[in-house]
Amino acid sequence: MAELWKGAPAAKALTEKTAARAAVLRDRGIAPTLALVRVGAREDDLAYERAAVKRCQSCGVETRSVVLPETASTAELIAVLRELNGDGSVHGVLLFRPLPGHIDDEAVRRAQAPEKDVDGVTDGSLAGVFAGTGTGFAPCTAEAVVVLLRHYGVKLDGANAVVAGRSLVVGRPLSMLLLAAGATVTVCHSHTRDLASVTRGADIVVAAVGKRGFFGTEHFAPGQAVADVGIHAAGDGSLCGDVRTGEAAAVVAGITPVPGGVGAVTTAVLASHVVEAAERSA
Repeated sequence: MAELWKGAPAAKALTEKTAARAAVLRDRGIAPTLALVRVGAREDDLAYERAAVKRCQSCGVETRSVVLPETASTAELIAVLRELNGDGSVHGVLLFRPLPGHIDDEAVRRAQAPEKDVDGVTDGSLAGVFAGTGTGFAPCTAEAVVVLLRHYGVKLDGANAVVAGRSLVVGRPLSMLLLAAGATVTVCHSHTRDLASVTRGADIVVAAVGKRGFFGTEHFAPGQAVADVGIHAAGDGSLCGDVRTGEAAAVVAGITPVPGGVGAVTTAVLASHVVEAAERSA
């Protein structure tokens, strides 16, 4: 039976390291600060905002909430972002997405300063991740997968990793992070022919296709490390991932649960990015 790799211990370890770094900055008179920009009041945004604020408080990172009405225009949102770009006391900006349909998301992305884009959504941040230049930041969820695997001792250098998913939020940036860690990476997706044969040949499988229960016994082999990035609401209100966990756990060496796996690490990564942005600006 597989070991269940919960996110809380990995998040706690990263939080402690981040708090120590934040303390050094505070001793120098620098208060790492995150601005959370929200348009409207989607319940999932509110839930993540509460979790992010709580995590930042535990790390010694200050937070500011900037809330615009759901009817706010693209120009109004861009004006807020430009003001935050020029505010030297703000080191990181998190803009909640998806935005209301009437807002020009591309124009908004262009308005965000990559050096303060702590969730890796701007073209500048993603370019830094793909080029390996160290500018900008990777999306928090993608980096959370790497943090969690490393916490549980999964060897990345030399590993054969399959990333099933090609989104700019997880799949593609995560493949770059794994490459940078020395893994050999295959990126595939739900349309890949004979996907099961590809995933069975890997040391590490990341499930991020966005389809509930897509991966089952046929996709896995003994000894594998599996990170399930998907999160979906089942008919009874419970949450599940892209992997049918019970089936996979009977085969693989370790697997992240849903909920309580990768998602539990994302706010810890977010806080670490804010502190890193403050360190860079200093």
